[in-house]
Amino acid sequence: MIKLLKIISLFAVAVIVFGSALCSKTSFLLLITLSNEGTKTLPPEQKPVALLCIGCSLIASSVFLFLKSIWKYDETSKLPRKTTSALVLFFEFLVSAGASILTIVAMPHLDIVTNVTIFNGVAVISAILQLVAQCSAKQRNRFLMPCIFGFIFILIGYVLFLLLYITKNPSDIKMAIWVGLAVGGSILVSFNSWESYLKKTISDNSSFTFLKNLCSDIEECQNILYILSSLIRIVVTACVIGAYVPLAKMDWSILTSIPSRETKIIAIIIGVQLFSSTLCHWFALAACKMHALRRCFILPLYLASLAVMALLVIPVTVYYQDYRTSLNGTANINFTDYCKVAVDGRNQSLNDTVFQHLVLDVTHTLCFLDMSKIADICILTGSAVFWWIGFVLVTLYLWKLNVHRIERTQDLLIRRLYEGAFIEQSLLLNTRFDIQTKERIQKDVEQVKVYLCATMWHETYEEMMSIIISIFRLDEYRPKEDPKSNDFTFKAHIYFDDAFEAVGGSRHLNKYAKDLVKVIKEVFGIFKNIDQKLFKKQQQVPDQKIIQTPYGGRLIVNMPQGNKIVVHFKDKELIRHKKRWSQIMYLYYLLGWKLTRKFYTRWQKGEDEQKLKEQAQKKKHNTYILALDGDTDFQPASVMLLIDRLRIYPHVGAACGRIHPTGSGPVVWFQKFEYAVSHWLQKTAEHVIGCVLCSPGCFSLFRAEALMDDNVMKTYSTESKEPSHYIQYDQGEDRWLCTLLLKQGWRVEYNAASDAYTNAPMDFKELYNQRRRWGPSTMANVVDLLGSTKIITKRNQSISKAFMFYQLFGMISSIMGPSTICLLVSGSLTFVLNINSAAALVISVIPPAIYLGLCFRLKSDTQIIIAAILSVCYAFLMLTVAISIIGSMLKEKTILTPSSIFIIFMAIIYLITAAMHPQEFNLVFYGFLYIICVPSAYLLLTIYSMVNMNDVSWGTRETKPAAGAAPPPALTPQTRAQKAKSICQWFISWVKCCKKSSQRFQGEQLSRSQDNTAQEPEQLEPEAQNTIVEDITITEEEQGYVLKLDNNIQTGWIEMLQSLYSDMKLQEGSLDQEEKEFWEELQKEYLEPLPDDKEKQKKMDNELRELRNKINFSFFILNAFWLVATFIFQIFNSTFAICIPKLNLQLQETGDIIQIEPIAFMFILGFAVTVVIQFLAMLYHRIQTLIDYVAFVDTEPKERKKTGSQKSYLPGKRDEFSSNADSSYRSMEDLETNDRDIESQEDLMNRRDCSAL
Repeated sequence: MIKLLKIISLFAVAVIVFGSALCSKTSFLLLITLSNEGTKTLPPEQKPVALLCIGCSLIASSVFLFLKSIWKYDETSKLPRKTTSALVLFFEFLVSAGASILTIVAMPHLDIVTNVTIFNGVAVISAILQLVAQCSAKQRNRFLMPCIFGFIFILIGYVLFLLLYITKNPSDIKMAIWVGLAVGGSILVSFNSWESYLKKTISDNSSFTFLKNLCSDIEECQNILYILSSLIRIVVTACVIGAYVPLAKMDWSILTSIPSRETKIIAIIIGVQLFSSTLCHWFALAACKMHALRRCFILPLYLASLAVMALLVIPVTVYYQDYRTSLNGTANINFTDYCKVAVDGRNQSLNDTVFQHLVLDVTHTLCFLDMSKIADICILTGSAVFWWIGFVLVTLYLWKLNVHRIERTQDLLIRRLYEGAFIEQSLLLNTRFDIQTKERIQKDVEQVKVYLCATMWHETYEEMMSIIISIFRLDEYRPKEDPKSNDFTFKAHIYFDDAFEAVGGSRHLNKYAKDLVKVIKEVFGIFKNIDQKLFKKQQQVPDQKIIQTPYGGRLIVNMPQGNKIVVHFKDKELIRHKKRWSQIMYLYYLLGWKLTRKFYTRWQKGEDEQKLKEQAQKKKHNTYILALDGDTDFQPASVMLLIDRLRIYPHVGAACGRIHPTGSGPVVWFQKFEYAVSHWLQKTAEHVIGCVLCSPGCFSLFRAEALMDDNVMKTYSTESKEPSHYIQYDQGEDRWLCTLLLKQGWRVEYNAASDAYTNAPMDFKELYNQRRRWGPSTMANVVDLLGSTKIITKRNQSISKAFMFYQLFGMISSIMGPSTICLLVSGSLTFVLNINSAAALVISVIPPAIYLGLCFRLKSDTQIIIAAILSVCYAFLMLTVAISIIGSMLKEKTILTPSSIFIIFMAIIYLITAAMHPQEFNLVFYGFLYIICVPSAYLLLTIYSMVNMNDVSWGTRETKPAAGAAPPPALTPQTRAQKAKSICQWFISWVKCCKKSSQRFQGEQLSRSQDNTAQEPEQLEPEAQNTIVEDITITEEEQGYVLKLDNNIQTGWIEMLQSLYSDMKLQEGSLDQEEKEFWEELQKEYLEPLPDDKEKQKKMDNELRELRNKINFSFFILNAFWLVATFIFQIFNSTFAICIPKLNLQLQETGDIIQIEPIAFMFILGFAVTVVIQFLAMLYHRIQTLIDYVAFVDTEPKERKKTGSQKSYLPGKRDEFSSNADSSYRSMEDLETNDRDIESQEDLMNRRDCSAL
């Protein structure tokens, strides 16, 4: 499948590049032909029109470049030095003047064969610069001789050209002038590629500081120079046209009175020329990025000139032979006579086809020469052949050009500008020039360091197995000691929350932590082929290290290929828990400690501070953190694709992949389609027109430099002290981190080819609790971004005010979601029950209004039960409406009603979008479930999440043990602990320290319902983790006593763990004193468990409730206003409605009138425009994804083949279909063994296999 996809893609790109280059060159030459004095398709007085179109072709790319540079211009754009500006503008003046003189003044007087091939002569200066660059290189260059011969051949072509035209009629002064201008213009145009050789070779090998400073100045001030160069090209071209037309005794006034026939001819030709030039440039660049440089870029462009020659000359020959045949031998006519009689003597008013007139006009350009003479034909052919061969020889180095897997445009093409007049020559000569030595030296790629950071809590055994297998699979993919796979190194860190429990007065690992150790041991055996049934003597897992730390404990595992997994077991009595604080823990440890410590140490030893800063900055730039959840399943290819995004694009601070929810049941089916649509349309639109606003923490790659930027890591570690902080900071930490990155100017991207799988909520209650967190936090972060629009649009080059307006409309749509669903239900009732629209609206508002009131009075569990019942009722109503709408269209025999058009339009959009994701097309079948669940998702769930906004508990994995886990140990009743307080304070502290871990598994989830203000202390204590104080809370006395007993409490867990696994010896180690002090300082500064402050907690409860009430009032009052306005419009429908005639399928009026409410029409129109924007962005993004993925498939397997006998990789789990995951990994059967433990995992892992794009 992958090979077929690659072949089809490359073939399509090659055809498009070749076809667009052919159309571009042919249409441009036709414009030149039409401007010839003797051609008759355009009358002589209309020749200025053709010249004006030639000028448009010349400046079109300059206009595009000017607009793009203006768009990217900001206050940080650096102004170039005067000498740099003068030199660049001088060369731009020469090139633009040469191109204008050549194409506007000289070429209309030359023959078509010369016009086709003279553009190949623009490589003459490039040949000279190549010679200089290659001779200045110290190595022996393999392409030195082709360059010399290419230069000689181009000169021979010029000599033959001059010989043909000058000797033909030496007394013709005008022709001599045209020929001289043609030679001079083509030589001036050849200065177009001077930057390529200056920037890449001459300055590097030159001892002159001027050239090096010039190159650096050009790179730093590129945007300003593009603006100036574009303007001078436009001005020079306009001046040449404006001066030549009067000199040629033409009149511009004809532009106002061009006949329609000629207007259509000119418009079609110039339209084809402009479009095909842009298309050729874009797909030629795509071919380079797809590593199809020879097949899809060089070869098609080489052949384009020959194809243009054949396309123009063959019809001339055929028409000439047909004319001779039509005479039936009555006259012996040669080519000169044919020109006089059939070409120049034809009647212009004849109603011949446009094609015939164009062929005869092309023939006219050859009539100047006597084509009946062999000498003229040989000279003309010789000049064309020498020019073409010389051009091929000069650009021969491109065949060996080294292209990385993903290249930036500016690294492939030296200039953003392309020349529409000679598209193939400009593209080939504008490609990066590298000196190719006989001993080819491969360009070194900077090695990056990747830290895999996973956060765990109560994952099941199977979920742990998924992520551990993924990490070991990456270890097989990139062995640590393999010198041929040194593009990146990695180290895995797992941060396990609440890993300890109290057992007999000491702290031991709980069941979940023990399961993780067991999973690591078993997966190690799978990848090491350790199986007691295959070996007479059972092999042991190599010794691993276990360490006691200030925050709990650490297990260090060396994987089979040398990479390490470090498991950090966190004790919630010692360090603050929950996901955000685990992230802060690894950010400060990996970036603040491990990354910067060695530079600080070297600075203390007296090394140069400036050099150390530069090295540290480079290290931060090339260090990445891959954020993972405890159940994420991924392939190495997915990681590589994300690494490529950050490696190539320095302004990308984070990149996320395509997340696939896994599981079974209707709730998961709903989420599958929801995830698919959000990734297919919403995320791609954000990526293309702006930035992705949320890079999910289950599978995202972050750049260390971005995380360590001002106001990112420091702000992210802020403790929640305000009510709004709990909503924005703790309920959606991934989105908030991305918000901080965007505010600092970093770009966040989405790569659709990078697949990852994670478990989704499988029951209704868990889904509602999850979205109860996501909804308010999403709204809070988007409002934060919208409030900082002015600052963000200045700092972040990827975010414009138009993109922020797009987000504003999305926010308004989300706020108006409940009222919009009520209107949808109202329309459904009107359609089904045939009642008045105003009455239907009142009926549709009653159920959600009652549910809203109940949510303020009932517990969250009861709210969810009511929502589930209403969801079923709404689903039946939506099903009835869908069937009724289809029946109505069949009954009335029309689909041209607003509702029908909208439904059909949306269906077509989704079907095409799904077709663009063929491996996920089956998700369309879940779309029906998604549609009937729309009221539940956008009405009931919105009400539930808004009313329970003050509930800042996590909502998932809290109310019950994970599947398959043993029941929690019996708890000491709270009342006993309270009674014990009167006996001895230290005994109380010890008891609480021992039982808090087990309390995490007990009790019902604490509801933040606003009316449940009076709660018993016994109810609060077991659910302390779910209160607004997000960390474990202990009294100050307890906290001090725990620290004192730290060493005594934790002495038993290491011995316990060592005794459990006899086949994996755990050697006890210790932290060095410096790292131990770091952890103690970090805990004290950021991660120390918060003391229990009942008064503060109660105050925060009240403040959260007040914030909830304020936001809910504003939220629902806006929806009420919308409903009231719609109600009024429906009452006075005859006054305000927009009336349009009803049409049948034959687009004929039926006599009926359709009334449309103006507010609803504007809202639907805005939604449709948004979907169209997302759809177009999706198409563009799919092409980019295909380019990146084909490049990956074309390069990565080659690297693995070079590494020798690489082992295959266990496949990632997969529920249904993957969109773009690499399929180059071996299936599970290849690693099948007879071990019962391994067999128990095969069923799990065979559920997901790799699939291709």
